[in-house]
Amino acid sequence: MERIRDIMTDDIECCTLLDNVYEVAVKMKELNVGAIPIVDEDKLVGMITDRDIVIRGVAEKHPGSTKVEDIMSDNLITVTPEATSRDAAKLMAEHQIRRLPVVENGKLVGIVSLGDFAIRELTDDQAKQALTEISEQNYNGVQH
Repeated sequence: MERIRDIMTDDIECCTLLDNVYEVAVKMKELNVGAIPIVDEDKLVGMITDRDIVIRGVAEKHPGSTKVEDIMSDNLITVTPEATSRDAAKLMAEHQIRRLPVVENGKLVGIVSLGDFAIRELTDDQAKQALTEISEQNYNGVQH
């Protein structure tokens, strides 16, 4: 069984609590990504997604100068590099999330996303099923 260490992306761009929402949005555009981890030194303290910016930022009329901590998600589900792909997929399905930060000793070391699973041939039927559930719910208009 594959370990998350083998499939995660470990070249991660982050923002800090010193950044504002505008700076995060610009970084998302430059990197063509939909989520940016927020770190304090090397410790993961939150995630901010393009959806967070729209729902908690723009829709609530917060300016681009708003601190990231005001709209980021800080109740994070994480996984260790030694977790199995099945364990990670199960967490993603249970919590309806598409990206899972990989943390070791409190430090952000990677991120695993649905795309990381999609480019591999998963032999584990349980992992395939979990990921199918996430995709089906998201495409049927269910909010997460």
